[in-house]
Amino acid sequence: MLSKSLIIFIGVGIVSALAFGIFLLDVKNTDQLIFVEGNSVSIVTEKIDFKKGEEMKLQIINSGTTPLVFSDASYGLKITGLSGILMYSPIAAQVVSELEPGDEIIFSWDQIKNDGNPVLEGLYKITVNGVDKEGNIVERSTTVTIWK
Repeated sequence: MLSKSLIIFIGVGIVSALAFGIFLLDVKNTDQLIFVEGNSVSIVTEKIDFKKGEEMKLQIINSGTTPLVFSDASYGLKITGLSGILMYSPIAAQVVSELEPGDEIIFSWDQIKNDGNPVLEGLYKITVNGVDKEGNIVERSTTVTIWK
């Protein structure tokens, strides 16, 4: 007969595995390009799983019907770990940038953090944010995985 504590530990393990699986389904958003009426920005990568050290091409697309304004030439691009710690943000000139509907800009990232060190394997969140002409914040994020 199994002890009571073993049954409790197995039960907790099953419940936590289910909760973590549901969390990863929500985080691992693969719908990268969605055109909508109104304000929208999209981030498109050629794939969602990358090898460590592989260059990533990131397309930022105005997928809405209104122009979007960005505070600098980085177009609000930030790459963070899932914990929210900033790993990479392009160093850009402080000029106001604008994307008309359907326009796109391409960045590439060599998986090097802002401090010059390579990133580790894991899940990373890529976020872009800007504002429309009325001052509403328009933001989109996607996740990618870096493997060995």
